Order: sequence, then C-alpha cells, then structure tokens
Amino acid sequence: MKWDWNAVRDFMPHLWDGLLVTLQALALGSLISFTLGLVWALLMRTPTRWVRWPVGVVTEFVRDTPLLVQLFFLFYVLPEWGIAASALTTGVVAIGLHYSTYTMQVYRAGIEAVPPGQWEAATALSLPVRRTWTAVILPQAVRRVVPALGNYVIAMLKDTPLLMTITVLEMLGEARLFSQEHFQFTEPLTVIGVAFVLISLPASLLVRTLERRLAG
Repeated sequence: MKWDWNAVRDFMPHLWDGLLVTLQALALGSLISFTLGLVWALLMRTPTRWVRWPVGVVTEFVRDTPLLVQLFFLFYVLPEWGIAASALTTGVVAIGLHYSTYTMQVYRAGIEAVPPGQWEAATALSLPVRRTWTAVILPQAVRRVVPALGNYVIAMLKDTPLLMTITVLEMLGEARLFSQEHFQFTEPLTVIGVAFVLISLPASLLVRTLERRLAG
C-alpha cells in the first residue's frame, strides 16, 4: 500500500471544516451538560419527592440508553411531532443532555464532599438558602469536581463522530465524504485519528495538571 500525500493535502481543507464543527459541538454540548447537570443535582436534593422522583426517572432513562439511539430519536422522531431543528443543533442537544446525567453524579459527589461544618457555619450565620449555596457550598463543590468534568469533556470529544449518523459533517463525516468521493480511505481516516489524538492528549494532560493543583 502506497501512502498518497496528495490525498492528505487535498483533504486538509475538509479536515479544518470538520474540526470547526467538532469543536463547536463539543463546546456547546459541554456547556449544556455542565449547566443541566448542576440543575439535575440541585433538584435531586430538594425535599419534595414529586420533584426528585421525575428527575431521577428521566436522568436514569437517559443514562441507561445509548447516545446513538437518542440522536436518532431526536433527529428522526421528534420532527413527526412538529419539533424539528438543524442536525447540528440536534446533535449538540443530544450530547449535552446525555452527558448531563453523568455530570449530575459528579456534582452530587462534589456537594456531598463539602464538610458538614460548612453547612453548620452557614446555618449559624443565618445565611439565606440561596446565599449558602452560591457563596459557600457550590464554590467548594465545583472546585473538587473540575478534573472529573474535564474527563467528560474528553469523552464527549470522542463521541462527536456519532453526529455523522444524523448528517453532521464533523471530522469523521468529512473524512467519510472525502473517501467516498475520491475512493481513498486510508489517508483521511488516518489523519482523523491523528487529529483526535492531538486534541485529546493535551486535554488529558491539562486535566491531570488541574487535578494535581486543586488537590494541593
């Protein structure tokens, strides 16, 4: 098998296009998962059972079903009910929703790791509930869970190729389209693999660095 550098050169513009879509989906999906995961975690701590129970059922269902099935449902089934969005928007929402059920557990662990004395001090100072959460509990909890959240960002990056199944041309989608048009598969797919390594490896090192610094 002969390596064709011309194919690599021709594929590079497509790689950059796919990379931009991948990073956009990753950034927006992460934002949704971090925000919604915190909302789920706070709702699960409410004393009202009629709030906790539906949240628990929904998040458990989402966590226990494959992301690919959720992508297909949102993209192909919801439009039949009059709920339609672009392929990229659908993919971002699906990734964000799916991973929010995991970040919820991360936030829960971080909140439970806050020493009981912090809660008692807030009560002794007669701080309002909102002030207790925003000024005392959440800053400490979030600091503890940043490395774990970073790991889920890397996991989301590796799941972005699934968006190709709903016609989103992220990196793998661009590689597949280029390969079918030029009948060359080795070069574009290899380049895509290298690109994922070049993105995820520094991200992994950054997460480890943050973990060491926050633990110190």
